Amino acid sequence: MKSPDNALIVAGPTCSGKSALAFHLAKLYCGTVINADSMQVYRELRVLTARPSEAEEAIIPHRLYGVLPASTPGSVAWWREEVLKEMQACREAGRLPILCGGTGMYLRALTDGLVEVPDPGDEARQKARALLDEIGSEALYEKLMEHDPQTASQLHKQDSQRISRAWEVYIGTGKGLAAWRTEKTLPPAPWRFISLQLDPPRDILRQAIARRFDAMLDDGAMEEVQDLRTQNLPRSLPAMRAHGVPELGKVIEGELSLDEARLLAVRAIGRYTRRQATWFRHHKLSQEGDGEIIFQRIEGKEFFLGKKMTEIENFISSRIDGRPMEL
Repeated sequence: MKSPDNALIVAGPTCSGKSALAFHLAKLYCGTVINADSMQVYRELRVLTARPSEAEEAIIPHRLYGVLPASTPGSVAWWREEVLKEMQACREAGRLPILCGGTGMYLRALTDGLVEVPDPGDEARQKARALLDEIGSEALYEKLMEHDPQTASQLHKQDSQRISRAWEVYIGTGKGLAAWRTEKTLPPAPWRFISLQLDPPRDILRQAIARRFDAMLDDGAMEEVQDLRTQNLPRSLPAMRAHGVPELGKVIEGELSLDEARLLAVRAIGRYTRRQATWFRHHKLSQEGDGEIIFQRIEGKEFFLGKKMTEIENFISSRIDGRPMEL
């Protein structure tokens, strides 16, 4: 039996240096960087989701970035199907798939498999989003706790996207997500995953978040939100809840000053990165990790790595047929 092909995962919280590291490794190992971030799939959000630049995409192949319109919500099932196609294309081209992102649920759909939850239908989706817009995430969470406590107990009260998803599944299928997760799953992807999980110190990460958001404002984040709002999309759509979109939208509406919106957005991103970091610390994405975490600078970029860069390269090379891949 043929041994599984290798795929590299570069994971960690927002602003931890994943994209820059994945780009660096793709140059070394003839790689294709494949998006594993649930917000970077949206076409209209290049600036606010810190997607790779056009210059970077011209040097290294990047896939599944900006492939969906904001009007079309992505899903883990959709992403898994698309990413397997992209990984197969890498296999055929002799390239190393490098999955880069901070959406742990997406990555685990590959490494551990995925539960096949029936489609609750458009009517249930619309009702759930309308109710979320009407009463807010915490009230909808309480409603979910009343009807589906098993699922609600696994969610955070402010995680509006997952709460809305759980409610639409409950009202559309008559059974909660947690109950569906005991059903048959799609199998783990037939690949050998090598995982580098980044975990920067909190104080350094907070500084990086603030710097990045300021850079986004300089690069046209406000204009991006203005353009997005011209579509008059439901605010319950995932793209409309991307970090910075609600806060800058309130600046446009005159409800907040830019300084107030910046502060709220940076705080929200900080809370989100804490949840991301906690998730990654408790979930292995491969049997071979990169050890302890330290901070290091490479080529002017910020990385938070478990070992020095040469050791990371040796770690990867020793697991890819025992040798580096040639460009």
